[in-house]
Amino acid sequence: MTISQYFSLLYFLSYPLSSFGAGIGQWGPTIQFPLVPSAAAILPDTGELLTWSAYSKNNYGAGVSGLTQTAVYNPSNGAVTQYTVSNTGHDMFCPGVSIDFNGRVVVTGGDTANKTSIHNTATSDGWLAGGIMNIPRGYQSSTTVSDGRIFTIGGSWSGGYGGKNGEIFNPSTNSWSLLSGCTVAPMLTADAQGIFRQDNHAWLFAWKNGYVLQAGPSKAMNWYTTTGSGSQKSAGTRTGDGDAMNGNAVLYDAVAGEIATFGGSPSYQYSYATKNVHLITLPSTPGSNPTVQTLTSMSYARAFANAVALPDGKIFVVGGQTYAIPFSDGNSSLTPEMWNPTTQTFTKMAPLSTPRNYHSVALLLPDATVFNGGGGLCGTCTTNHLDGAIYSPPYLFGADGKTKATRPTIASVSATTVAVGGKLSVKVTGSVTTFSLIRIGSNTHTVNTDQRRVPLTPSGSGGNLTVTLPGDAGVVLPGYWYLFAVDSSGVPSVAKTVKVTL
Repeated sequence: MTISQYFSLLYFLSYPLSSFGAGIGQWGPTIQFPLVPSAAAILPDTGELLTWSAYSKNNYGAGVSGLTQTAVYNPSNGAVTQYTVSNTGHDMFCPGVSIDFNGRVVVTGGDTANKTSIHNTATSDGWLAGGIMNIPRGYQSSTTVSDGRIFTIGGSWSGGYGGKNGEIFNPSTNSWSLLSGCTVAPMLTADAQGIFRQDNHAWLFAWKNGYVLQAGPSKAMNWYTTTGSGSQKSAGTRTGDGDAMNGNAVLYDAVAGEIATFGGSPSYQYSYATKNVHLITLPSTPGSNPTVQTLTSMSYARAFANAVALPDGKIFVVGGQTYAIPFSDGNSSLTPEMWNPTTQTFTKMAPLSTPRNYHSVALLLPDATVFNGGGGLCGTCTTNHLDGAIYSPPYLFGADGKTKATRPTIASVSATTVAVGGKLSVKVTGSVTTFSLIRIGSNTHTVNTDQRRVPLTPSGSGGNLTVTLPGDAGVVLPGYWYLFAVDSSGVPSVAKTVKVTL
């Protein structure tokens, strides 16, 4: 047992026994992985969890090798299968990640700073090479936009310092185009390490008409357009907040355009995290300034945490440190928090037994649980976490916190593919009052630009209900989504997967 594991165990055992009860959820047993899962994505055709590290299972090094260690976790039987990806010549550590309209995981840059790799289960080895980026990058963010292309910006961790302006990938032509008007300079933070860190991990949100809002981590927000040569326009500032590197931002209600932001720190490392929480409301007309509200703070300061939108509209915030130090288990915020958007308050959840900080991931699974794992990836250090665990939120339990809740079920859906603005007929059991569409996600380095939640109010009665999707592809971004039925007590069904098309 390492020193960090020892102190984590002491913390876990010292937590009041009364806290392991109603309203805090439960953690499942530790799941061992053959690598540090520092990046992850859900495979929509199987519901499996794809994870990867770097050229090594527990270490990284820019330019060392053009291969990546990956592992796939099957939630249905618990199997973890390891693969080494070499055919794309790409070490996919510290990349941008986006899931395209066809559910393919598109991984860009990182250790091999100019490469693109695309996960596609139709190929024999699961991966194929994508087009070469015009600007080499690492620690950039990317997001799929409303016309199906993928926008990226920033990323001076690798491939040279500075000038990491925007470019866009067209999956149909497998090629990248520079967007000279999408300048990176307006979104830089004032990080103490300079440009190496100032353009990292942008909070990117695809919106209507091909617009993208960069909501952070810099306190300055910006609109980027992705047509023609692109453009940039100030979107104001996150009033009441500073730079929030390695914080989190979640579009938890895309119909209302509501984004919640959590924590972060002024600089990437050796920097105190904040407890700050803000609500950003996107305008109905893209290009106008969003509104920003300062909300009640978290109980714990966090940098390197992750945040996951849940079917009931709440957000699960997990892991992170009060003082940001990469590859450290110190200063860990071991108690997750659940944010309630209705009351705008936080509730402490069941504590972690393992710190989940730098290089950790968290993603929603089809059964409405959350996978949380990883951290470390530092060679012979003592803080490599080649494992993960599944968290079951309180909505899966009765009032005693132990008895399993009776869940509604989706017996059938009229179609597995539906166009933007289309309708779905859904047969259910249980007292279903609402539905949630949650776009299937990817996650690395605190960033998940794929996840967004679209609440849907059904029509009909009894077990025969109909839902109508929003009519704008900037709101209900095409691709693969979980469809959850949620009952009057906030208990979700197991999801059905549907593909939304233009």
